[in-house]
Amino acid sequence: MPDAGAYIVLGAALFAVGMVGFLARRNLIVMFLSTEIMLQGVLVNLVGFNRMYAGVDGQVFGLFVLVIAAVEAGLGLGLVVLLFRRKGTLDSEVWATMHG
Repeated sequence: MPDAGAYIVLGAALFAVGMVGFLARRNLIVMFLSTEIMLQGVLVNLVGFNRMYAGVDGQVFGLFVLVIAAVEAGLGLGLVVLLFRRKGTLDSEVWATMHG
């Protein structure tokens, strides 16, 4: 069984990959998936810290992160579909300028 440090390093790597994907891409779907990867990295870190300190706090926070990720997935996907229907593109640069 891996120790808690391995979980923490894996969670940090997942979060870093998600952040790079979010900052480097312009497609809204890829940005949305990168956000999900960052949330999963946070979840793995919570499991690692729960294993390190032997309490149930990490499990409870992990459950909250899973619920938040599920809600974010539903709302985010609905928002992406709405934005695509309005402009016909998923390029975030098109949505960067606001028109009154």
